[in-house]
Amino acid sequence: MTTTQRVRRAGLATVAALVIGGGGFAIGAAAAEPSASGAPAAATAPQSPAATGPATPGPASYASVVRQVLPSVVLIRTENGLGSGVVLDRSGNIVTNAHVAGDATKFQVQVAGDTAPRSAKLVGTYPPDDLAVIRADDPSGLQPATFGDSAKVQAGDVVLAIGNPLGLSGSVTQGIISATDRAVTEPATDGSPAATLPGAIQTSAPINPGNSGGALVSASGQVVGIPTLAAGSPQGGGQAQGIGFAIPSNLARDIAAQIIDTGHVTNSHRAAIGAEVATVLGPDGTAGGVGVVAVTSGQGAERAGLRAGDVITAVAGAQTTDTTALSQALAAAKPGDTVTVTVSRDGQERNVQVTLGELPGS
Repeated sequence: MTTTQRVRRAGLATVAALVIGGGGFAIGAAAAEPSASGAPAAATAPQSPAATGPATPGPASYASVVRQVLPSVVLIRTENGLGSGVVLDRSGNIVTNAHVAGDATKFQVQVAGDTAPRSAKLVGTYPPDDLAVIRADDPSGLQPATFGDSAKVQAGDVVLAIGNPLGLSGSVTQGIISATDRAVTEPATDGSPAATLPGAIQTSAPINPGNSGGALVSASGQVVGIPTLAAGSPQGGGQAQGIGFAIPSNLARDIAAQIIDTGHVTNSHRAAIGAEVATVLGPDGTAGGVGVVAVTSGQGAERAGLRAGDVITAVAGAQTTDTTALSQALAAAKPGDTVTVTVSRDGQERNVQVTLGELPGS
């Protein structure tokens, strides 16, 4: 995380993911007006024409939703940059992205309208899901967010992205859910390892540097995701408009709860093949598969007969030209699934059945 926008290329067919890092541009926070107390009535989302006849227009304003959610979204500052976070509970626990936390252990957090920041400390981080929890030293006045069931969101739902893009405190953008269950990858950068995010929510709500770790909320004011990525143009040189990604709220809450309860993640819910791997380059210098460096004793790869020197070229029919492609294939599976793995060994190709294990916790 730095004070300039960081570009990360994702292994997608049509877009490359641009990480909206905790680092934004150091232009200073512009505090919003103090928010009203209490929980105002939620805005009404447009209804389905099939259920109601002619389509009814959406609300003229989402101001009530913003007033409801804004006290639960904080600006997070570290020595290296800034980002956003969402208040989880009355104890001052705040969920954010691991790349926002970076290597820091101490933070400054501030709600829009606060006259001064308050200090916070790292509770724990889980880079594989790009999630972290920090805790405010003084939780007084912090309002926990209301979380919704991200499994129920669907394409076409109206959503708002609330955070602190470019350090502008309490900013709001609006869009829809474009798709669900995307697998996107953040390549490694300084201070932040690569992470493949399973089941990501795609949204058209604009996401900018500093939004990371904030709130993607429904028209009823429930947090359904944690904005994390915006897509970069496949031709390079800029951000693709209207394509952003958020970590589902159900996953964020689960991982955060484990970190709060134990200080680390005990159940990743992520599939793993049970081997140490590396990208193999072909004669022309391009990625040509995933080489098995070592297998883990007792895990799926070893039980299926894989061994060091094998080159994995496909998993469940998906080509695995490099480790990023392998991570994305595994992100689409669950622990316990049995998948067909195509392996090249001694110049011959073979298919083996591998029962996947679980990605280790932190």
